[in-house]
Amino acid sequence: MIVKNFLEAEHRVVQGPHKGKGTATSTHLLRDSDFATNLKFINYTELHPGASIGYHPHGDNEEVYVILEGEGMMNVNGETRPVHAGDVILNKPGWSHGLENGPDRNMRVLVFEVAGTAPQ
Repeated sequence: MIVKNFLEAEHRVVQGPHKGKGTATSTHLLRDSDFATNLKFINYTELHPGASIGYHPHGDNEEVYVILEGEGMMNVNGETRPVHAGDVILNKPGWSHGLENGPDRNMRVLVFEVAGTAPQ
């Protein structure tokens, strides 16, 4: 059995994730070597007030963001909308996305990524 607690995990400080602004704290809870499937990772991230994950493209993988706490703006393929606790955002293969936290408090997020399969 593998059990990780994202609230108790050791976090590292990240400056401007994906060329975003500000700082975040992040931890890799599970990595691809932990899985027997195409899951690549599960990360826990806290975006500090006003920080962002820069807008960036994805290849053949899918990524899911689960907003646990806080609110901000999510941009997927050029469409921007407010997001808040409880929202689950899907970024499909070939899409681009970025996330900006609001100015008042940390945004807590779980991020899952699944590797795609190359076209045959």
